[in-house]
Amino acid sequence: MFGADVLWKKGYTGAKVKMAIFDTGIRADHPHFRNIKERTNWTNEDTLNDNLGHGTFVAGVIAGQNSECLGFASDTEIYAFRVFTDNQVSYTSWFLDAFNYAIATDMDVLNLSIGGPDYLDLPFVEKVWEITASNIIMVSAIGNDGPLYGTLNNPADQSDVIGVGGIDYDDHIASFSSRGMSTWEIPHGYGRVKPDVVAYGREIMGSKISTGCKSLSGTSVASPVVAGIVCLLVSVIPEASRKHLLNPASMKQALVEGAAKLSGPNMYEQGAGRVDLLESYEILKSYQPRASIFPSILDYNDCPYSWPFCRQPLYAGAMPVIFNTTILNGMGVIGYIESPPTWHSANEDGNLLSIHFKYPNVIWPWTGYLALHMQIKEEGAQFTGEIEGNVTVKKSTCTLQLKLKVIPTPPRAKRILWDQFHSIKYPPGYIPRDSLDVRNDILDWHGDHLHTNFHIMFNMLRDAGYYIETLGSPLTCFDAQQYGTLLMVDLEDEYFPEEIEKLRYDVINTGLGLIVFAEWYNVDTMVKMRFFDDNTRSWWTPVTGGANIPALNNLLASFGIAFGDKILNGDFSIDGEQSRYASGTNIVRFPAGGFMHSFPLLDSSESGATQNLLLTGSSKEDPAVLGLLAIGDGRVGVYGDSNCLDSSHMVTNCYWLLKKMLDFTSSNIKDPVLFSKFSKRYSPVTIDEKQLPSRRTDVNFSTYSSVIGKELICQGDSRFEVWGTKGYNLHVRGRNRRLPGYRGVDLGRGLNSTVENTRPTRYRSAREEGELSSSKSKYLGGLFNRDEIDVSFLVATRWIVPAGVAASGVLVILSIWRVRQKRRRRRRASGSNRVA
Repeated sequence: MFGADVLWKKGYTGAKVKMAIFDTGIRADHPHFRNIKERTNWTNEDTLNDNLGHGTFVAGVIAGQNSECLGFASDTEIYAFRVFTDNQVSYTSWFLDAFNYAIATDMDVLNLSIGGPDYLDLPFVEKVWEITASNIIMVSAIGNDGPLYGTLNNPADQSDVIGVGGIDYDDHIASFSSRGMSTWEIPHGYGRVKPDVVAYGREIMGSKISTGCKSLSGTSVASPVVAGIVCLLVSVIPEASRKHLLNPASMKQALVEGAAKLSGPNMYEQGAGRVDLLESYEILKSYQPRASIFPSILDYNDCPYSWPFCRQPLYAGAMPVIFNTTILNGMGVIGYIESPPTWHSANEDGNLLSIHFKYPNVIWPWTGYLALHMQIKEEGAQFTGEIEGNVTVKKSTCTLQLKLKVIPTPPRAKRILWDQFHSIKYPPGYIPRDSLDVRNDILDWHGDHLHTNFHIMFNMLRDAGYYIETLGSPLTCFDAQQYGTLLMVDLEDEYFPEEIEKLRYDVINTGLGLIVFAEWYNVDTMVKMRFFDDNTRSWWTPVTGGANIPALNNLLASFGIAFGDKILNGDFSIDGEQSRYASGTNIVRFPAGGFMHSFPLLDSSESGATQNLLLTGSSKEDPAVLGLLAIGDGRVGVYGDSNCLDSSHMVTNCYWLLKKMLDFTSSNIKDPVLFSKFSKRYSPVTIDEKQLPSRRTDVNFSTYSSVIGKELICQGDSRFEVWGTKGYNLHVRGRNRRLPGYRGVDLGRGLNSTVENTRPTRYRSAREEGELSSSKSKYLGGLFNRDEIDVSFLVATRWIVPAGVAASGVLVILSIWRVRQKRRRRRRASGSNRVA
């Protein structure tokens, strides 16, 4: 497989390569292994043996010698680090101690078939940096949360780690394999390409706990496939040359440059493609230390690989299109970019392209980022054609080839602006899931981006002829006259007063269309989800609901619209289109002259659950969930549930409804069903101000917000600040804003400041084929298998996240926290400012 037999015939067997396997341990007398050098136990259990089978299987894929389940490099020296208990529990502190020992014993390669969504566990993340800075090549599984997008797991999503996804024997991406993009950079930047490579991860043969072979599937399996390949590649380099040639960057260069690109998947599904041992071997044979860029080409003609870029051409006047690449520095653990990258056009048309670069001054460890913010200049507003050229970094061979499609600027009615700025996701805060019916994925952690969990909606809008741009800055940072509709979906943040004022003006006076898809918000339900976490010795509670309804109500107040606090569920149909309302909210304010739609739905909120009433179709209490309104020169559409647009937990989609709403807001085309005389409001729907959902005063929201206590500044992904075009008052300083319902707080420490406690984080497996096991749901954590191991081992999707069970029985995950100011100082890798 992958040409391993050729190297075996040449006599390369992986001898004298020290392989650290961080897992569930291994038995000393296992007959499948000839070279178990050392076993260490870092757990609180008094055993070195593997009683689960996961660690043994991983080791077998790498170095097993049984002919029925032969590993890649059977002479590899195995160092088994037992970091999981028999109950599949571990702590960050155990990993930190084990990592330190791996550094002290000078490991060559380290495999982690684990992962999780928390990239803000700084002790763990920074120790991974120390591991790779010590010239240990780390290979890690990308995760088993596919086919959902935005599900890359840490540490495989770190740029210095070789992140591995899974494929089947038909070279199709395995359905369970997590996929792109990285979400560290959202909302103010754009993610990196991951995984780095993919390998076979379905029905792979490996060793059982004591004897015999079995097959398993998962990225837990694909990761040791690549780790075994890495061991073989290390073994073919003479020991005298290893320290000079081999390091995490040079090994990744050999793997990604030698990989075979698959014809179907895009770059955020397969990375560089299927790993190819022989091609990587040929690269290493003649390797000279150098720097390179991954991916090395962005080609708008290469669809679907270059998705989503190939799906929407560039045009003048658009928000910058960001492409975030990774710099691999095989010349040293530390590198410097001495002068700015430069754009070299292959023809005169290339002068129409403006690129703003963002990159770190120091490349460490071994890797960095190069983010391109691309725009077409105004003089190219009518240009149609292709632009080609190269981006180079001076004094090295770093080259990025660009082949871009450009079209004339589309008409206003076809341009949609997506609000990314006001989206908050885990791990910065405990942001709960949108659909409360989903019990096995209780966090909103997929990025809420057009190219992550809303990627199917993005494709649908493109197929419908719309052009969608992303705004990662406040609402004061765009020219409303350029867009038909501002699309705001599932937003959790607050709004600057200037944003509220500007949006009102844009809709009423410039004819901007506005569409808002909200989510549930019920304080009683949030309180019920509260739990005590014994790791941080503090109470944890959601910082908001599925969406921040009080903030949205402030934003919509000038239009006479407000949402309520019901949590509604049920099925209904409009004009024959079946829809599922999943934990959405209701509309409680709406002006006369608009059009509203109500349906018989079940209120499952804590405040309404005691009644448990299924409203009948003839009842006057049928909750309103859809509203359409013409106001001034603009038009507004509101809907109380976003799950029908979100591919993460969608039951039925409502793309048909979104298109009809866009017809109205962008082009004033009125669907006869949505605008029937039966749905028109001849009198306003009103509610007392005191009955509107209120903010929680026991949560310091400024800890998570980009608005509360912050400056009103256009980020680098807006047109105004970067290219100096006309704008509004973009820099408002010196204010400690306090919105209604928020009491004054010390911005340096939150009300939950006890979370600074550094007790070790617990992590554990939680899912089997996507279903939460009620008998094993106390802790969540992270070994990435898809099949049952001897003792009903569960497929995990979380690690390094403490968990607790609230009084309601709702399972909750949270990460180890640090003071936000320290995080901002040390974690400059977010967005286009730094890539970890």
